[in-house]
Amino acid sequence: MKILLYGSGGREHALALALSQSPSCDKFYATPGNPGIFTCAEKADVNPNDYSSIVNFCKSHNIDLVFIGPEQPLAEGLTDLLTQNGINVFGPSKYASQLEASKGWAKEFMKKYNIPTASFKCFDKSEKQSALDYLNKCNYPVVIKADGLAAGKGVIIAENHNDAVQALEQMFGGVFKDAGNSVVIEDFLEGEEASIMAVCDGKDFVLLAPSQDHKKIGEGDTGKNTGGMGAYAPAKVVTDEIIQKVTEQIIKPVIEGMVDEGHPFIGCLYAGIMICKGEPFVVEFNVRFGDPETQVVLPVFEGDFAGLVYSAAKGHLDKSFIKSVNARFACCVILASQGYPDSFEKGFEITGLNQITSENVLCFQAGTKESEGKILTNGGRVLGITGLGSDLKSATANAYQAVSKIHFQNKYYRKDIAHRAL
Repeated sequence: MKILLYGSGGREHALALALSQSPSCDKFYATPGNPGIFTCAEKADVNPNDYSSIVNFCKSHNIDLVFIGPEQPLAEGLTDLLTQNGINVFGPSKYASQLEASKGWAKEFMKKYNIPTASFKCFDKSEKQSALDYLNKCNYPVVIKADGLAAGKGVIIAENHNDAVQALEQMFGGVFKDAGNSVVIEDFLEGEEASIMAVCDGKDFVLLAPSQDHKKIGEGDTGKNTGGMGAYAPAKVVTDEIIQKVTEQIIKPVIEGMVDEGHPFIGCLYAGIMICKGEPFVVEFNVRFGDPETQVVLPVFEGDFAGLVYSAAKGHLDKSFIKSVNARFACCVILASQGYPDSFEKGFEITGLNQITSENVLCFQAGTKESEGKILTNGGRVLGITGLGSDLKSATANAYQAVSKIHFQNKYYRKDIAHRAL
């Protein structure tokens, strides 16, 4: 099978490793990629911003499967274009991608199909006064979300009325650009967060190992929201009982609802959930693999990952490609640039990657670039260092041991990843 992976982050490096090592993968290309991805993929000769050039590449190279990593091309309809040209895609249609591309649309969808989520109200820029009036009546804390795609950062938990007004002013004022032209104001849910990812073929699905992400920049889950500072899997907070409830009350209704809407969901459905007193509520949906959750969920997967996602893309999910979804434990620590998620410097040399020789450590590149044979920092989240082990304690120890060997100017990371489980 010939596969083309679209994307360039740490998630895509983890996907690239899993796809390229799959028995059913014969030839593997990627675009736009990064230096880590190109250790296991050939660079596709395309302009990643010109979707018609991707179609042409797939036709001329007889590509059997396109795997779309990030949310933006899904929201822009890359899947639809490829599908219209007879190319198999793992990734949902533009219509189905609204589950992530519009938080308001997703909330209305959940309301329609009785999927458990926090009570909410949607407002756009022109309804600013109504939104301010609504904040006067809210119980605090309250959650304010930019409606559109904001790279995982468009969520503010307002502890009091003043914070809420300030958050609303910022969003309508353009801090998240067009993503904040509409907002969702919802009740704050207290509990344990977890991430559940399902591989879906439009009718059927299979759940991968549950994980727990660490969204806040600071230790003890403090400070601003980021795209994620680390994760671990499997997350023991997600019990068999919770898995059963998530399956019946969340994933199944989404899959059946999308069929009813006339747009079957093919791809990865990511449910970010809050577990409140033993009941799961949806915090958010993503329509692709999570980042950094992928960097822990795929390393604990055993089987033919490429075969699994190809069968889903073809509309006939073949679960025989799975040996185990949680064969061991994994912990990923994100090494970021000091100043992220705000402003930060880049272009610093990364050293020590060649010192990581343990088979229990994987170094996933995210915001990196290569220059004159050196790997340089090129983003807010630079590397994802994943440790593996027979238990979470050893996996976490392996990750942090590797972290201590890698150096670059302004390196920043949280020292408490997986603390809630440990």
